[in-house]
Amino acid sequence: MSLKLRPLVDRVIVEPVERDETFVGGELVLPETAKEKPQQGIILAAGPGRSDDDGDRIALEVQVGDRVLYARHSGTEVKLDDKKVRIFRETDILAVVES
Repeated sequence: MSLKLRPLVDRVIVEPVERDETFVGGELVLPETAKEKPQQGIILAAGPGRSDDDGDRIALEVQVGDRVLYARHSGTEVKLDDKKVRIFRETDILAVVES
């Protein structure tokens, strides 16, 4: 996917990753309205970071390709080329998932 957004300052663009909806003992299909929103995603783009009081740039702690956890209702959802992405401030990210 060619990303047509460039995040500013301390913002990142995250592609949500759906959880596996596997159930033991058979198939169960949940309607979209019953599924929980993902709380995990991959960073697709990151801004340059914010500036401190002296004008020095403070780099982000996360980078493109990191798998991150975020609060369920945080960020702003945007639809790009039939794909939903979320835009967060770096402070909205709770953790980086280490492999």
